[in-house]
Amino acid sequence: MAELVKVHDMDEEKGNGRPKLAEENRSKKDRAAGYFRENPWAKWAVVLVAVLVVAGGAFVWHYSSIRESTDDSQIDGHIDPIGARISGTVVRVLHDDNEIVEAGTLLVELDPSDYQVALDRARADLANAQANSTGANVSVPMTETTSSSELVAADANVKAAEREVESAKARVQEAQANYTKVSADLKRMEQLIAKDEISHQQYDAAVAANNSARANLDAAVANVASAQSKETQARAQASGAHTVPEQIKVMRSRAGAATAEVQKFQSAVAQAELNLKYTRIYAPVTGVLSKRNVEPGQVVQAGQPLFSLVNLDDIWCTANFKENQLRAMHPGQKAKIYVDAYGRDYTGTVESISGATGSRFSMLPPENATGNYVKVVQRLPVRIRIDKGQDPNHLLRPGMSAEPTVYLK
Repeated sequence: MAELVKVHDMDEEKGNGRPKLAEENRSKKDRAAGYFRENPWAKWAVVLVAVLVVAGGAFVWHYSSIRESTDDSQIDGHIDPIGARISGTVVRVLHDDNEIVEAGTLLVELDPSDYQVALDRARADLANAQANSTGANVSVPMTETTSSSELVAADANVKAAEREVESAKARVQEAQANYTKVSADLKRMEQLIAKDEISHQQYDAAVAANNSARANLDAAVANVASAQSKETQARAQASGAHTVPEQIKVMRSRAGAATAEVQKFQSAVAQAELNLKYTRIYAPVTGVLSKRNVEPGQVVQAGQPLFSLVNLDDIWCTANFKENQLRAMHPGQKAKIYVDAYGRDYTGTVESISGATGSRFSMLPPENATGNYVKVVQRLPVRIRIDKGQDPNHLLRPGMSAEPTVYLK
């Protein structure tokens, strides 16, 4: 009987469970309404909190929508390698690591003795070549003048010899005509002397005249041969004189070669002067010396690095932004650069965006030859130029960590 009563009581509790739960909910609402009735400011506090949450969310969204930042960045700059342009023995090293040097400061001096000797020898060779060139160039006009006179004289001699030959031939003709006349007279005299019509004295005079005319003819013929011989000689001299233009060309070529030799030795002197100048190594820009790799007495070779010079007058920030951060980024936008080393911000301007991602410039660019592709967000280097006048003491150094923020609007 007692068990039946207990079961009955449990059934009543189960049946009355829902009315009790509803009553509890109503009591909670009544208490809340009563709380807000008793404390009217609480309702406004809840509204204010809701407004602040919405405003804060809107501010965060607006803040992030007009700014892009990254912590994958660093201060960057030019690091100029300073090396020897010639081989030699180091005589002096005038500066050490971490020293600030001005452009044009003497850093290292090599032994100049060998290069001074080479310069002196080159100058002596140049002087010899200049003397030869002067002689060769002066002889050309002199030869031209002399040879031209000789050529004119040779042509004149040929013409004179030709006239002399013609004159000699004319005299031969005259002597021949005279001899023919005298010979005919002698023949008549012989006929007359045979008839005793003339005296022996007249006949002897005719014989003498004939012999004389014959001698004159022989002499005239001999003069023709002599004149012809002179003509041949004059023509030979003229032929030799006519080779003068070729001889002048040869002399001009020699003069040109001598001039070229002068230019060659001038170049040798200039190179020797440069080599002597290269024995003194200067700083090309103003900056901080680093990585000293030279000592006095060391023998260095051409191209061997001696120092690295960090140019602190040309500093920028290299920021590696994700590719999805570059949608609205372009050169000319303002930026703020937070430098961890000094805990301060610097202002700057976006100067340029790299032409390719950093992975494409790596030593081993990634390739997907197997077809197993996994998409990875790439980063592109963005150069942000730091505004001038913010680092007068050159505190920023390449390699320092930085966190730039670019204002997109």
